[in-house]
Amino acid sequence: MKALTWQGTDHVEVIDVPDPSIHAPTDAIVRVTSTAICGSDLHLYHVLGPYLDRGDVLGHEFMGIVEEVGPDTGDLRVGDRVVVPFNISCGHCWMCTHGLQSQCETTQVTEQDKGASLFGYTRLYGSVPGGQAEYVRVPQAQYGPVKVPHEGVDERYLYLSDILPTAWQAVRYADVDPGDTVAVFGLGPVGQLATRIARHLGAERVIGVDLVDERLAAARAHGVETIDLRQTPDAAEAIREMTHGRGADGVVEAVGMEAHGGPINAAAGFAVAATGKLPGPIARKATETFGIDRLAALHASLLAARRGGTVSISGVYGGAADPLPMMDMFDRQLTIRMGQANVRRWTDELLALLVESDVFDVETLATHRLPLADAARAYKTFQKKEDGCLKVVLTP
Repeated sequence: MKALTWQGTDHVEVIDVPDPSIHAPTDAIVRVTSTAICGSDLHLYHVLGPYLDRGDVLGHEFMGIVEEVGPDTGDLRVGDRVVVPFNISCGHCWMCTHGLQSQCETTQVTEQDKGASLFGYTRLYGSVPGGQAEYVRVPQAQYGPVKVPHEGVDERYLYLSDILPTAWQAVRYADVDPGDTVAVFGLGPVGQLATRIARHLGAERVIGVDLVDERLAAARAHGVETIDLRQTPDAAEAIREMTHGRGADGVVEAVGMEAHGGPINAAAGFAVAATGKLPGPIARKATETFGIDRLAALHASLLAARRGGTVSISGVYGGAADPLPMMDMFDRQLTIRMGQANVRRWTDELLALLVESDVFDVETLATHRLPLADAARAYKTFQKKEDGCLKVVLTP
């Protein structure tokens, strides 16, 4: 079959790889009908190369048709149309039954001291072949795959795999109540959905922060007040001014480790680039010992929250020695929540909303729709934010 594979830093290729097969009684094989490029895939493309092996199949946002099932896959049937969550969870361990599916004890990558295995996301998370492919082996298929109606376009349901529950969790973790002011840093796909979810959950004001014209325009089209970092570099101060000096009740940080701006970010960017050029074992040790992230968005998010407010971090971070303003965070009594989305915790309520209507306007989120064969070009376009690229959907 054809699949998108990692071949080196900033280098991916669609090549022929072996077809997947059933390995365990709880496995299923899914024929992929749509797969997307996620912002966190770009971290693999450029930053997290030391944890990848040449030929690894990437991708963790996908859906399709069940082609084969193992004997212990519950009520999953050949022919079912399913969305597959990016984290692989069993549904019956302590973590899963407590709504922490991203920490599933059955699929935890204990040798790396990490949480649940992820599709297409480095040896840190199990080196499980990903979904930017024609077919995928889906472990724990008795629980993970979400059955969706056979009617309707894929993009109504595709984002249940990751970015919609990620955005939903981010806003819920931000403790948003009706009448609140919510700030969202980063208006990529997760940030866009977070702004729409915040409004859906009753936020009175939603303020979005970014520096890309098309992303700012997309947010404004959904009733979001925007701050353009190119014109207003101190977004936290601007948010305080917009809220009579108080700050936002809840802040969603949807940027992560590759944020732009600030001298610390410039130094971190140099360090990340230099680390990526080291031999794999040395690069991994460097990252795990003194690796730092670009923290401009995180620091601004912390400063933008009101005293006693909540900052919810959905952007991916990988540094081991990130400096944080602990005195200020303590003094201002901030609540910080973060982590991989517990996808199956949220999918039932989100699916019920999507079946009723396109409440979050997800069908218009993708700006680029391409065949899987063009995935390498799509990665470059998405990374460089060229051609108004906000979200890419690939069709095998």
